[in-house]
Amino acid sequence: MATSLVELRVLDGANLYFSRAAVKLTLDLTALIDAPAPTAKAYASALGLGATRPGRIGSGFRQRFAIRVAGHVVRRIAREAGIGRIGVRVRPETDVHRLVIAFPWAHEQRARALGQAIVDVIDAFGTDPEQLTALVAAVGERVRTEPAGDPPPTLRPKVPVVAVTGTNGKTTTSRMIAHIGRAAGLHVGWSSTDGVYFDGELVEYGDFSGPSGAGRVLSQPGIQLAVTETARGGILRRGIGVATNDVSVVTNVSADHLGLGGIDTVDQLAEVKAVITKITRPRGWCVVNGDDPRTFAMRLGSPAKSWVFSRDPDSPSIRTVLDEGGRATTVLDGFVTVLDNASDAEPLVKVVDIPMTLSGLSHYNVENALAAASAALGLGLPRAAVIEGLTSFSPNENNPGRMNMYSLRDFTVVIDLAHNEAGLEALLEIMNGVRRPGGRLLLALGSPGDRSDEMVSAMGAIGARGADRVVIGHKDTYLRGRPSAELDAVFREGTSSVGVDDVPSYPTELDAAKALVAEAGPGDVVAVMSLQDRASLDAWLQDEGATVDTPETLKSKVERAQH
Repeated sequence: MATSLVELRVLDGANLYFSRAAVKLTLDLTALIDAPAPTAKAYASALGLGATRPGRIGSGFRQRFAIRVAGHVVRRIAREAGIGRIGVRVRPETDVHRLVIAFPWAHEQRARALGQAIVDVIDAFGTDPEQLTALVAAVGERVRTEPAGDPPPTLRPKVPVVAVTGTNGKTTTSRMIAHIGRAAGLHVGWSSTDGVYFDGELVEYGDFSGPSGAGRVLSQPGIQLAVTETARGGILRRGIGVATNDVSVVTNVSADHLGLGGIDTVDQLAEVKAVITKITRPRGWCVVNGDDPRTFAMRLGSPAKSWVFSRDPDSPSIRTVLDEGGRATTVLDGFVTVLDNASDAEPLVKVVDIPMTLSGLSHYNVENALAAASAALGLGLPRAAVIEGLTSFSPNENNPGRMNMYSLRDFTVVIDLAHNEAGLEALLEIMNGVRRPGGRLLLALGSPGDRSDEMVSAMGAIGARGADRVVIGHKDTYLRGRPSAELDAVFREGTSSVGVDDVPSYPTELDAAKALVAEAGPGDVVAVMSLQDRASLDAWLQDEGATVDTPETLKSKVERAQH
């Protein structure tokens, strides 16, 4: 027998639907959506729904009718099972035949049984009303007598937790906050897309931006502060691994990973990332980017106090949050400055003295520094530790893979993740900022295989428009089943749209880097969008005689480029 069930997923913590563990059912309701209206209406009536209007076959109205029916099915079975009141969220999918049902759970085995019972009743569409009534009673009894099973594994942290999310900058911001924590003398653990760290030492390599990362961090003996990078994928697949956080930070939201996991728009992506703000303790702080409207709006759904950051001291978002009794961090007269209506403006450190900002040139890293300072102060860390942490945080040493800069012969090489359009534009901004007059920009484009054609093509256009020379350097271990030739074609579609057709392709990031370095001359800047080959790129560059740029070197390059 065909079933409506597409997926039954158990979410172990706060998620898109609830601020606690939930079951997510994805259902294909083609039978109900495409049924004649009288048949659909009869099914609803048999379940106890009174006046209903199913709408036209296959229409959005019919999908909304199905949402109402599905919610009623859950509540009806819950009553039969003796559960009583139950929270239910039913959401439409882009495909009009699909919808998602979510409900919170306290015991896994019984929750799974309820999920299956819902599917059984949905699958009984079209049966005799009396049989349907008997089935609802039977599955309700089955759920009631099912062994309860284990409770959610969501962790209740005993140390302060900072949760960081966003499209760009979350790894850099997480690392900055952890670095400040260590400057304050704390034992700090943090998780990110490249591993779990404790007091600066790698505990386990891999992508730990999901709930397992939080678990690994909090399990470190002697930990006093946890910083968890929280990515979209982990929230959607498993939920958040901790029940609460003390500070939540959202850097920004822009197009990335769209078309995956039922997230098709930037607004939907923002809704996912906002989950961390909803579990912030009321006495904690929700730190948001005031220059990003979607991010700024997240403070309204958080029980915590609001702390906004913005590069513009006259931003309306700053005025709004200060009037609400919150705090703000901004750039005032060249200083990272904290604002609070109850006290004088407090300057912390000059922006030009923060190495990650490239003398203030990198606008994204100015924002990351503002976010990190806000989070650290929100935790109650000393002002002196914040200053020390920001001024001693070095791109290459403390932030591998993000804006790592080298001097080789008489040109500059940059290694940076730059994994989407906004990240690539930020990379080009940095390249331009250190290019000497007359120098060229040479760029190695690249993308994992699961990015949309629109994104890959857009990056091709941005790269070709902004650089003097572009090549493609594939991430061969991240193609995710997509042929490299197909990615080449999409990248070249983008470059051709801005009049650039000579775009060679190389099998790895390292091969692309070698080709561009061979072409580079005095004053040029070579950049590689690197996800997988960072360590081998670093080793090869140093074998070639490259030196890692110190903060002083970076500052002098920026100054030289401006003359």
